[in-house]
Amino acid sequence: MHPACLCISLVGGFTYSVMLKGKKAIKSNLLYMLPMLLATALINPAFNHRGVTIIGQFPSGNPLTAESIIYGLCAALMLASVICHFSCYNEIMTSDKFIYLFGRLIPAISLVISMTLRFVPRFTAQLKVVTNAQRCLGRDASSGGIIKRLQCGLAIVSIMITWSLENAIETADSMKSRGYGTAKRTAYSIFRFDKRDIKTLICILFLGLYTLAGFLMGVMHFSFFPAVQAAAVSPFGVSVFLAYGLLCFCPIILELWEVRKWNALRSSI
Repeated sequence: MHPACLCISLVGGFTYSVMLKGKKAIKSNLLYMLPMLLATALINPAFNHRGVTIIGQFPSGNPLTAESIIYGLCAALMLASVICHFSCYNEIMTSDKFIYLFGRLIPAISLVISMTLRFVPRFTAQLKVVTNAQRCLGRDASSGGIIKRLQCGLAIVSIMITWSLENAIETADSMKSRGYGTAKRTAYSIFRFDKRDIKTLICILFLGLYTLAGFLMGVMHFSFFPAVQAAAVSPFGVSVFLAYGLLCFCPIILELWEVRKWNALRSSI
């Protein structure tokens, strides 16, 4: 939980999320991150009283320490970074890509996971459709008395459960009619592992191993308790953080390179 690593990871994940989803990602990410940052930064000092730098005292007599505040902020940065990276993962990793990676190794499990990942956004979209339809019929679950809202909400839940069961039956019948499970499963993919992928994989492995070596050698050491202590700054330590930064910004660099190449090809037409 080195603050520099957390900041690099958060900036990289947030920037790539905006590149993938556009300006709407700024609002959606901040909508989740800012309340979580504030909540974590405020809740942690209320329960964690470790540290030697006492700023003040709570009415209960427990000390308020600077170390606990810094730890809460770093924990909030870590959670925000995880949210940004998972949003990028959901945007990039489609079901066909997941099956391409794991379809030959674990075909049954990869199919189940792929269907599960696909089901969640479909369920959310269908829930919006059903909610809007019920609202047009005067059954708005967000207005009215408690009993009315409860009845409307239960009706929507019942509709969604019925839709889920019908969708599962249709999927099972479709798979059965196409002969799923009757013979050895074959795999088809539109992706290729070419020289560009090999070069990218080598760069990622090199940067990852270099960062891991620096971590094992202690240049990324950072402790919060009992006092804030960090490893001494050294040329090797700076190079490790640069390697970690390049590792986090690899998707952004590749995306910018592809956009530039695509624009160059379009201009040459």
